Amino acid sequence: MFEYFYHEIIRKTVVSFGTLFNGISIKHKNDDEDTVSQIRVPLGYGPTQKFLARLQQVPDLNKPVQMNLPRMSFELIGMSYDPTRKLTTTQTFLTRDINNNQIKSSYLPVPYNLNFELSIMTKLNDDMLQIVEQILPYFQPNYTLTVDLVKEIGEKRDIPIVLDNISMTDNYEGDFTERRALIYTLKFTAKTYLFGPVSSDSISSDIIRKVSIGFASGDASGLTRRAVTYSVEPRAIQSYTGDETTILAKDAEKTDNIIIVEDASEISVGSYLDINSEELYVESISGNTLTVKRGQDSTAILRHILGSRVKLITSADNLLIEPGDDFGFTGSLD
Repeated sequence: MFEYFYHEIIRKTVVSFGTLFNGISIKHKNDDEDTVSQIRVPLGYGPTQKFLARLQQVPDLNKPVQMNLPRMSFELIGMSYDPTRKLTTTQTFLTRDINNNQIKSSYLPVPYNLNFELSIMTKLNDDMLQIVEQILPYFQPNYTLTVDLVKEIGEKRDIPIVLDNISMTDNYEGDFTERRALIYTLKFTAKTYLFGPVSSDSISSDIIRKVSIGFASGDASGLTRRAVTYSVEPRAIQSYTGDETTILAKDAEKTDNIIIVEDASEISVGSYLDINSEELYVESISGNTLTVKRGQDSTAILRHILGSRVKLITSADNLLIEPGDDFGFTGSLD
């Protein structure tokens, strides 16, 4: 049960949350409304108390450079299961490994809420208002991020970031020698998902390759007087091998049911062709001229130009059908 896996989902959510507030800046203007300075507000991960303690212990740090105030910090302060977004606990889904294109299975994700606290610290009230006004308009009350939660299978999810509440404090106490720190605290909830382990083995071998249904009739004696078996096998509607059989010797318009190829010696009546992902069924052959049915198995009917590759769909392609691909059926009665 407890096999090792680590998708870095919580870490990715924390990083994504932090990037939302990484480009905020403030401007200072003179009496003529000319900008005299522009400061990008630094953002760090950690509790507010850590930065306040440093500010009190080393108050001169922000004089030569804007290192302490204004400043923003954020941290993950809690997480909880979200039953309102619960899915079936044992249901799995199929997905494709983006590295080797294999089909794998994974359990459906578990919904969790991550609670964040963003603290904004400034010395001037106008600085605080500039920062807050660059944040609040985007949350009504949520802002949605797209996060690549499980990179292995390319599982991307929209994660709503909900603004829960805002609190304000002013740490100015004592005489004029004391430092002042305005603090706004914004609390957020990120509605993310946690994924379990992804199967390490491909499940392509588990595909059902043939289904047979038998019908029998008889009498009270138990003797079967008539029996029939209907068998169905999946049939590829594209050439997985990609082997070129021949090429078109003439353009084929969307309305044409007669196409001309350079060499039809390897094509037989009743076979299927793949031309630019359109599937065609061969009804008859006369020399290098083929009479075909276009757009088989709901494939798009396209215009094909001279020199287009004509690929024969063979039984070898039937064995290469993967879960999630479209396919047709070949039926037979015994």
